[in-house]
This record gives sequence, structure tokens and C-alpha cells, in this order.
Amino acid sequence: NKGLNLNWPARFRICLGTARALAYLHEASGVKIVHRDVKASNILLDAELNPKISDFGMAKLYDDTKSHLSTRVAGTV
Repeated sequence: NKGLNLNWPARFRICLGTARALAYLHEASGVKIVHRDVKASNILLDAELNPKISDFGMAKLYDDTKSHLSTRVAGTV
């Protein structure tokens, strides 16, 4: 809903929920995933304003035996 006005506590809950979801993807899921395209338009809200991360098109699986993950973008920017 584009006309939705969110107060600061609601915004904080959305940010916190998004951060928890990303932490789960990075650390706790069976397959570790790095999203690589986190932005407002990729955070969807359900009826209770719970955030859902979407658009995993640029995501990478993280191999925890390596010390870093390349973030180089291929193609046209």
C-alpha cells in the first residue's frame, strides 16, 4: 500500500526483522546465502508488516571454507 504511513516503532520492527532474516541466511540456514541486492523494493511486507526478503537473482551461496566472497557485478550496470 503506497499510502501507508509507518511510525518509527513499526519501521524499527521492519528493519530488525530484515536484519534477523539476513543473519539467518548468512549464519544459521543449512545453505549459507548472501543476497547481494538488499534494497527497499526487495523487502515485502505481509498484512502484519512482517518483512519478507525477495529477489534472490543476484544471490550467491557462501562457501565457509573461503575467507571472502566476490561481490563483483557482471554485465551492464
